[in-house]
Amino acid sequence: MSRRTSPPQGGRLAFAIAKTIPAAIAFALILAAWEVYARYGGVAPTMLPAPSRVLLQAWENRAALAENTLPTIRATSAGFACSLVAAFVLSALVDFLAPLRRALFPLLIVSQTLPLVAIAPLIVLWFGFGLMPKILLVALVTFFPMMVALVEGFAATSTEISQMLAAMGAGRWRIFWLARLPSALPYFFAGLRISITYAVVGAIFAEYAGAAKGLGIYMLNAKNNFRPDLVLAAVAVSAALTLILFGIAVLVQRLAMPWENAGSDSDDRKRSGESRQ
Repeated sequence: MSRRTSPPQGGRLAFAIAKTIPAAIAFALILAAWEVYARYGGVAPTMLPAPSRVLLQAWENRAALAENTLPTIRATSAGFACSLVAAFVLSALVDFLAPLRRALFPLLIVSQTLPLVAIAPLIVLWFGFGLMPKILLVALVTFFPMMVALVEGFAATSTEISQMLAAMGAGRWRIFWLARLPSALPYFFAGLRISITYAVVGAIFAEYAGAAKGLGIYMLNAKNNFRPDLVLAAVAVSAALTLILFGIAVLVQRLAMPWENAGSDSDDRKRSGESRQ
């Protein structure tokens, strides 16, 4: 009987790096086209600065960018943590209490229809210019995808597994931990990756509505001073933060679900080998 072994760590790392090459090439081509057009297309730097100018200005203003990035990171991390806890607690309650699902879901759907451009100034008016309104807006933006993903994941639990655990004397709470929660993990991480891409955007939008410091305020001031290069530098920082958070989410998923990653990596290598043949 053949025993399935996992590839060495170095092989997995090399394969992961190889998968990023097409995206890196596409990104480099876009930057090169942007650079050529900004330099030789007759466009004024005050309208469309070249990527090299954006990078230079980001380096020269790195102290101000770092000073305004830290408040955005604090608001993003605190808001997303609150959103994560609330999504797990409410989804578990909804899973245990079916009437609660019928009562809460319409309200949650309505909450996602509220335009941030209208609700953000009100939240700032009610809670001031501190950290609280930013936490609330980040939580409002990121909560719903995780909540829905967890509820759908709990509902996707195999009935046979639940019945077998019940026959072995497991109570409802133990069935939840042993069967329903593991079954919901793939759904949860899918919702987590969606939500985490909105977290930084939500924090920046909250800063637009009212804040003393942050990337949103930095972009607003740069726009008012007709400095699109500084605006794009702040945008690049926010994009980097989003990519870092997304990478952390993927890493946590790999650590929490090693069995699924082993299977997906094996399938990817098999498809890659077939495409080369």
